[in-house]
Amino acid sequence: MPLHILRNDITKMQVDVIVSATDMSLSGSGGAEAAIRKAAGPAFEKAVRELGDCRPGTVKITPGFDLPCRYVIHTAGPVWHGGFFGERRILASCYKNALSLAAEYKCSSVAFPVISSGSCGYPREKALDAAVIAIRSFLDHNDLTVYLVLFDRETSSLGRNLAEDLQEYIDDNYADSNGGRRSSLLRRRSPLKEDDSGIFCEEEAIHSVLPPQPSFVEKRSISPGLFSSMAAPAPSARTAHEFSLDDLVSQIDESFQQMRLRKIDEAGMTDAECYKKANVDRKLFSKIRKDVHYKPSKPTAIAFAVALELDLPETEDLLQKAGFALSRSSMFDLIIRYFIERSCYDIYEINEALYRFDQSLLGA
Repeated sequence: MPLHILRNDITKMQVDVIVSATDMSLSGSGGAEAAIRKAAGPAFEKAVRELGDCRPGTVKITPGFDLPCRYVIHTAGPVWHGGFFGERRILASCYKNALSLAAEYKCSSVAFPVISSGSCGYPREKALDAAVIAIRSFLDHNDLTVYLVLFDRETSSLGRNLAEDLQEYIDDNYADSNGGRRSSLLRRRSPLKEDDSGIFCEEEAIHSVLPPQPSFVEKRSISPGLFSSMAAPAPSARTAHEFSLDDLVSQIDESFQQMRLRKIDEAGMTDAECYKKANVDRKLFSKIRKDVHYKPSKPTAIAFAVALELDLPETEDLLQKAGFALSRSSMFDLIIRYFIERSCYDIYEINEALYRFDQSLLGA
């Protein structure tokens, strides 16, 4: 089942269970925890008091009461002491134990905050990185839909070097709608900086963008001599009207669905491996597989390309069959290009980059 990263108010998430990050005494002093208690109503307060204490890494559960969820799972995250006192192990236990308890209660969807990233002082990037790793590990063997509800778009576990390199790539390759100029809204940098492949990105970006095409057909006079230089069709060639409908239909190329299934078989992947790597819901994947005429959204089509680890030409071919293309005037498309050109097929890392730049995430 998929992992979604989004910015939202966790008290408004319509899922089976939300997770409340608390302290050992379940005091309700944290910002998100206080908001959950207020939204859940007085009966919730009484149920929490009856839970007693909660040791770091452990979990307890109450009904959701006035919240739109069925349950609330309470977990005490670790306080950050520099990372030398098992904080990461305890934090991973918070996620693992909460997910296991949700599965035990037959829940199919869970929403988490980034545990310990607030008053506990856990560095936000490290906390998100630990969350993604722990959730991914659980989803490898279990079917749940999990939401990581982030407070803002600056919360990201992308390393500084990767984030800066991606920003430079976007700056170098972004073409706006006015003939290929880079958008003035993007951060500028010194020109002709060499990238990892040894190519001067600025020059490559300029020459890779075509000038805008006219919206009209230009009328020109044609010299009679021009016709004599044109090659006449071979005597045996058939003109368009001589082809029957059956002839034309037989020449239709394979569809998106056919190419996707062929690539899955060529990769020797199971269905489960494919939909997990694509961050796609199992039930949706099953529905897709049965529909030969399935037309995906662009993020879903790219998710399958990433899952199958297709190179850039193969990705563009798969997208074309679904009626899409990668453009240099789209921030979303450039981020996808960046990762595929570098053979980086970690869909969670790609989604973190897309989230950071306020773009649609991959999967379904």
